[in-house]
Amino acid sequence: MTDIRKQLLAAFEAEHREHLDAIRSALDHANRGEIDLTDVFRRAHSLKGAARAVDLPSVEEVAHQLEALFSQVLEGRQSLDEPTIATVRRNLDLIEDLVAGVLKPSASPVGTQPAPALATAPREPEPSPAKADTVASPDAGGSSYLRVAAEQMEELSTSMHQLLTQLQANESLDDVLRQIEIEIRGLRRSWDQLQEQMSASCVAAQQGFISGQRSAASFTPRLRDFDQGLKGLFRRISAVTRDRRQSSWSIEQAARQVRENIDRVSLVSAETVFGGFGHMVREIARKADRDVHVRSIGLDIQVDRQVLQTLKDPVMHLLRNAVSHGAEMPHERIAKGKAERAEVTLELASRGGRLVISIRDDGRGPDLARIEQVAIERGLLQPRGSSPPPMMDQLLSLVFMPGFSTAGEVDRLSGRGIGLSVVAEAARKLQGSVLLRPRYPHGTEVLLNVPFTAARQPLLLLEAEGRMFGLPAHAVERLLRLRTESLESVEGRPAARIEIGGQDVVVPVVALAALTGSPNAPLPTEAGHVKAVLVRHGSRTCAFAVNALHDVRTMLVSDVQAIGLNDLVSGTVLLDDEMPALVLSPDRLIEHWLTNESRLATGGLGLTGWVQEEERQARTILVVDDSITTRTLEKSILEAQGYEVVLSVDGIDALHVLRSGEAMIDLVIADVEMPRMDGFGLLQAIKNDPRLSALPVILMTSRADPEDVRKGLDLGASAYITKQKFDQRELLATIGQVL
Repeated sequence: MTDIRKQLLAAFEAEHREHLDAIRSALDHANRGEIDLTDVFRRAHSLKGAARAVDLPSVEEVAHQLEALFSQVLEGRQSLDEPTIATVRRNLDLIEDLVAGVLKPSASPVGTQPAPALATAPREPEPSPAKADTVASPDAGGSSYLRVAAEQMEELSTSMHQLLTQLQANESLDDVLRQIEIEIRGLRRSWDQLQEQMSASCVAAQQGFISGQRSAASFTPRLRDFDQGLKGLFRRISAVTRDRRQSSWSIEQAARQVRENIDRVSLVSAETVFGGFGHMVREIARKADRDVHVRSIGLDIQVDRQVLQTLKDPVMHLLRNAVSHGAEMPHERIAKGKAERAEVTLELASRGGRLVISIRDDGRGPDLARIEQVAIERGLLQPRGSSPPPMMDQLLSLVFMPGFSTAGEVDRLSGRGIGLSVVAEAARKLQGSVLLRPRYPHGTEVLLNVPFTAARQPLLLLEAEGRMFGLPAHAVERLLRLRTESLESVEGRPAARIEIGGQDVVVPVVALAALTGSPNAPLPTEAGHVKAVLVRHGSRTCAFAVNALHDVRTMLVSDVQAIGLNDLVSGTVLLDDEMPALVLSPDRLIEHWLTNESRLATGGLGLTGWVQEEERQARTILVVDDSITTRTLEKSILEAQGYEVVLSVDGIDALHVLRSGEAMIDLVIADVEMPRMDGFGLLQAIKNDPRLSALPVILMTSRADPEDVRKGLDLGASAYITKQKFDQRELLATIGQVL
C-alpha cells in the first residue's frame, strides 16, 4: 500500500467515527424533537464522499442510502419514527463493521451482511451487493506513529524556548561569578601585601615613635580601599545569590513546563485504542442472538498510550461480560418490564485529575446470595447462621480475587474465575482501583479509576515503624490528628467518629504497620495524638495511623514487586537518598482490612456513601430549575426536612444526572419553563425511558393555565404545583403523598 493510501485511510478512520458518533448522538435526542436533521443529512453526505475518496464502495452505498433517507425526512416525505431510527442505527453499525473489516482484516468478516432496507430511492447505477472492500490495514508493516495536535507542538516549542532563555541567563550568572572570583583573588593578594608591610611597620615602630606614626598614616588609605572593596564584594555576592536563587526557580518552572508539555504530546485519544470496541460488542451480541445498543462516551479524552494499552484487554473483557453474561434474551427483558433492546455503555471521564472508566449495562446485575455462597464454599467467609448478612461492598470486593467464579445461574461474574482478577491486577499496576456495584433499578457497573499517565504519580510520603511508604494522593480523603482520648472502642478495636459528607461515621483506626508486616504493631502516638490518613475505597473508609507524614511529591513509580507484600504494593519509588520506598495500593489496604476484620466489617464500621436501596434512610430529590434563587429556596426547605437534594439547571442537565446513575434519585421536582429542555420535555423523556419511567415527577410553574396542568398530568406528572400560591407546607405535603 502506498504512503498516501495509508494516510487517506488513517484520516478516514478518524473522520467516519466522528460522523457516526454525531449521528448516533442526534438519534438519541430524536424522540424529544431536538435532532438537527440538516446536520445529520450533511454528515451522511460527507461520509459518502469520504468513502468514495478512499475507494470503499460498500461503505459509500450504505452512506448514500442514509443520505437519501434523511433527505426524505427533511422534505417531509418520511417520518423519523422508532422503526426507522432502529434501521438507521443498524446501518450505522454496518458502516462501522465494514470499516473495521477493512482496517483490521483479522476481525470477523461482516462484508457479506446486507444493509437493512431503507425507505429511499435506489441509486443509479447500483453496485453489486456482493462486492466487498478489501484493503490492507494502514498500520500493516509500518512503524508506529503518534498523531500530535499542532497546538501541542507549539506549546512544547514555546516552553523549550523559555527553558533555553533561562539557561542562557544562568550562563551570564556564571560569568559574574567568575569575575567575582578574580576580584577575590586580587583582594587576597592586596591583603598579603598589606600584612607584609604592616609587619615591617611594626618593627620600624619599635625604633621610634615618630616614624611609627608616619608609617601608620601611610597605611590608612590602603586599608580604607581594602575595606570598601570587601564591602562591595559582599554586596555583589548577595545580589548574585539572589539572582541565582531566582534563576534556579525559573529553570525549575520552565523544566516542569517542558515535562508537562512532553507528557501531553505522549497522550493520545482513547479512540485510538478503544474505538473498535463497539464493533466487537455488536459481533458478540449477534452471535448470542441478542439485540444490544452500544454507547461510547468520552472517547475523545486524551490519555497516555501505555495506560490505554494496559487497560485494553480488561475493558474488552468487561464489555464482553456485559453482553454475554449480563444482557438477557429479548423475551426475558420484556417479561421483566425492560426495553427489548439491551444497552451497554462505555464511558470515559476526567474526575479529580484521574481517568475514570465506566462499563455499565442494564442487565441482570450481580447475585449477592450466589456470591456469598461461593465465598463460603471457598472458605473466604464463615457460614453466618443467624448473623446478619455481609455488607454488599464486602461481598462485591471478593469477586476480584483470583479464581473466584459464580458459575451457574449468574454468569455475570463467572467464566474461568480469572477475568475480574485480571482487571483488578491491571488497575493495581497503574496505581489505580476497580469497583463493582449494582445499578438501580437494573444492571451492573464496573468503575476503573487510574491516572492519565503511567509513570509519574503524585504520592503522599509517610513513615510507619521506621519504613517509608508512598500512598497515591488521589486516594487520600483527609489527614487527621486525633486525640487519643477521643478514640472509641468497637469490639475491642480502636475507632474514631468523623464527619463525612455531613454524617457522623465511625471509622476504624488501624496502625499501617499492622498491615505491612508488623501484625501486633500498636497505634503510634505523639503528645497524646494519633496521626492518620483517611482513605476511602468504594463505600468503605479507614484511617491508617502512621508515625510521620511527609510531603506530597510527583515521583516516577517503578513496577517492582516487594517480597511478602505483593497484594498491598503497587510499585516502588527512589527517595532523595537513593533508598527505595514502597507504593501502597489504597484499595488493597482496605480490602485487607475487610478480609481480616470481617466481624467489624459486617457491623457496618467505616461504611459511607452508597448502600443497598432498602437500607437507605434519607430520600434524594432532584430539583430542576433555571433560577438559582428558586433552587436555593427549595434546597433549604427540603434539606431542613431531612431530604438529600441534587440540583440541575435545566432538563438536559437533569437527564444527565438521572442516566449517569451517580445519584439514586427518588423524586424529581422540575420547573416547566426552562431553556434547552423545559419541564414537559423532561417529563416526557423520563416516562419514555424504561429505566426511569417509574420515577415520580412533580411539576412547578408560574402559569396556572388549566391546559398546562392537564398537559403535565397527561404526560404522567405525579402532581402539579403553581408558584403563585406556593406554600412550603403544600410542597412538603405533596412530596409526602408521592413518596
